[in-house]
Amino acid sequence: MPKLWSETVDAHRGEVRDAILEATAGLVAEHGLRAVTMSQIAAETGIGRATLYKYFPSVEAILFAWHERQIAGHLDYLARVRDRAADPWKRLEHVLGAYAMLAHQPHGRRTTELDAFLHRDEQVAAPREQLREMIRDLLTEGSERGDVRRDVAPAELASYCLHALAAAGSLSSKAAVRRLVDVTLSGLRRPR
Repeated sequence: MPKLWSETVDAHRGEVRDAILEATAGLVAEHGLRAVTMSQIAAETGIGRATLYKYFPSVEAILFAWHERQIAGHLDYLARVRDRAADPWKRLEHVLGAYAMLAHQPHGRRTTELDAFLHRDEQVAAPREQLREMIRDLLTEGSERGDVRRDVAPAELASYCLHALAAAGSLSSKAAVRRLVDVTLSGLRRPR
């Protein structure tokens, strides 16, 4: 069945939006957060400034949209990882391992300045809570099966996991990240 005109227009708008997001992230990585202008983004993307302003009102708005897309991709990836295993402990193990590797990987175009700018916004609060809930639910399920300790509430254990695994970002190797995940998981096991 041929595409409807509106579907073609929507697809084109999505492509333009993606190009704007990528161009902006690249320019910020190259020149710094404060040096990038809407004119530079329009030129890099190959569109007019008026068109750019139809999509986004400012460089900051573009960066927030770019970051939101990154976060949504990470949450989707973690959900897919979770759903690959049937065993609750394996699901927990896989999700924590994947989360730690995401925290460890270099974020390519991100800089300390950009990280500070993006993470001060409330837009990270809701995705962080979604992640906390995903881990809490896995811990609850593991606790019900007798794999996860019951002397600490699953919500508290989820916070423990997120804080412990945030350290993966400062580790020098994937082997060190795997060791961190192992230590974190050992803290979750039900005492024998």
